[in-house]
Amino acid sequence: MDVFRTENNCLKFHYDAEELWIQPWGANSFRIRATKLAEMPKENWALEMPVEDIVPKIQIEEKRASIINGKIKAVISSYGKLTIYNSKDEILLDEYLRNRLDVFADYCSALDIEAREFKPILGGDYHLSMRFVSNPEEKIYGMGQYQQPYLNLKGTDLELAQRNSQASVPFAVSSLGYGFLWNNPGVGRVMFGKNITTWEAYSTKVLDYWITAGDSPAEIEEAYASVTGTVPMMPDYAMGFWQCKLRYQTQEELLEVAREYKRRNLPISVIVVDFFHWPMQGEWKFDPTYWPDPDAMIKELKDMGIELMVSIWPTVDYRSENFNEMKSKGLLIRVDSGYPISMDFQGNTLHYDATNPEAREYVWEKAKKNYYDKGVKVFWLDEAEPEYTVYDFENYRYHLGPDIQVGNIYPVMYAKTFFDGMKAEGQENIINLLRCAWAGSQKYGALVWSGDIKSSFPSMKNQVAAGLNMGIAGIPWWTTDIGGFFGANINDPEFHELLVRWFEYGCFCPVMRLHGYRWPLQPQYGTTGGATCVSGAPNEVWSYTDQVCEILSDYLRLRERMLPYITELMEEAHEKGTPVMRPLFYDFPEDKESWNVETEYMFGPKVLVKPITDADARETDVYLPGGASWTNAWTGETFEGGQKVHVAAPIEQIPLFTRDGYKLPMK
Repeated sequence: MDVFRTENNCLKFHYDAEELWIQPWGANSFRIRATKLAEMPKENWALEMPVEDIVPKIQIEEKRASIINGKIKAVISSYGKLTIYNSKDEILLDEYLRNRLDVFADYCSALDIEAREFKPILGGDYHLSMRFVSNPEEKIYGMGQYQQPYLNLKGTDLELAQRNSQASVPFAVSSLGYGFLWNNPGVGRVMFGKNITTWEAYSTKVLDYWITAGDSPAEIEEAYASVTGTVPMMPDYAMGFWQCKLRYQTQEELLEVAREYKRRNLPISVIVVDFFHWPMQGEWKFDPTYWPDPDAMIKELKDMGIELMVSIWPTVDYRSENFNEMKSKGLLIRVDSGYPISMDFQGNTLHYDATNPEAREYVWEKAKKNYYDKGVKVFWLDEAEPEYTVYDFENYRYHLGPDIQVGNIYPVMYAKTFFDGMKAEGQENIINLLRCAWAGSQKYGALVWSGDIKSSFPSMKNQVAAGLNMGIAGIPWWTTDIGGFFGANINDPEFHELLVRWFEYGCFCPVMRLHGYRWPLQPQYGTTGGATCVSGAPNEVWSYTDQVCEILSDYLRLRERMLPYITELMEEAHEKGTPVMRPLFYDFPEDKESWNVETEYMFGPKVLVKPITDADARETDVYLPGGASWTNAWTGETFEGGQKVHVAAPIEQIPLFTRDGYKLPMK
């Protein structure tokens, strides 16, 4: 059968209505696309970075064709079955096909299951299923942020959709030596089953994925960064401590907190104006009733060496001064059925359509005039999923298409709104805080935090897995609300223990940021504009007991002493896409046990961290990877790697080990 052809260094296959392309896309990598449309869609989605034009080795035979790009090879049969190999001819991915088109093939079966199944949607595009044979011994990491404690994702069922505290970033690294990007921003699902791996897109025009082969996790991660982009260089101030709470109600309240940090001689780099400092959602400006002189506030903070971060929401209230103009110009998302409301918190609102270039320009111009031109150089881009009151993904429509087909890209475009605007003003080293991300968000300066999570030890444990998998998924800038977001009373001794343990962990995250919605709630200050939104209890390091304050202050000072080391880590993230915090196997891939450890991580190449995520725990076991010597940072005791050790973990100490003689500046 004449089903194969080559065009522009691309191996192409056509059978019946399906067109499939396999082409080099970076070193040791392929981009693989398939469609049943008359023409292959042109969107690159996450694969926006320029790539070298590579000439692969292509061989077409009677019953099969193959294409080789460095360490990776793809072989496709005359009936369309695709298998991908590494340079040792070991199978990396093998399509799960069970039919009788070729009765002599080993996959011949009466099940009649297609590997690439395009199931038509009445009057629309396709429900796509992509099935691969599963290796039950395989371990899979990455995929973004999910609120569960599993680092190894084999056996999990993951929704490919954005929600508050969930970020779908569909890039995974396999223990078999490959990285896989599901390059589809539509809502869907992936099941890493024991028998079959299945990727689904509920509505799409095309199958599109990218795969790379590498000899180490670092090589795979760097290959991914080369095609999707790396973070900018993190500015110096962002590596220090960020103070935040829900929410400072007035300009004077915020300034007094900043002054108190300085009076106490405690390190602080950033302080945050949270939501509802504005008169109305969709009016991107300070409410002059409670923030009468932002220029003076920003100047005083800068004189203290503190950057001001300001919260931005994408929601536009029907009552806001900008709603009618934005609605008339088509700058808001659309609702396909029912009354056009996407979120009803503190008013009926629609989100600005970040996929629309005109809407991005409109929002940036408002923010520039009212914030940026006053000296605000870092933004908190909240509600970035975007959050809906009801997550009916099939009911919303963007400039780029239906939410169910393109919606996962929204946080990328939200980050791009501000990144492009700030870059056009000449700013370098751009960083903005977002509650969500998708593949490629990193290149727009996205620092992602893990959303509105519960203040509990199980929740904290979930964040350890979430942060590590975000790093593997190509998002090296990540943080949490230290102490969790909701469900904590500042007078509760049990919460004090949790806060201390979380603060210790936060000291060894890419960004150290204290935030939360604490009880008891504060009396409401004012009756107009954003004042109608509540404010939680104080959340500064001295807001708890003297003992708690002393421990937290010690970690603030430790973070400050670590800044030269953290700077090195941020340079690596910028240059190569290296995760700042990463699982043990990233630095010790030859140590088989390191692939099984889910409760420890490396903070850069020299520091091993074991967060304490259980109440009342005062001792713990720590696995030390082989191939290095390890020193307990608290005691100075040295151990050879390749063993588990039992260590003390008093309330004021997070277990820390340093590699091959490196010394943490503990004092």
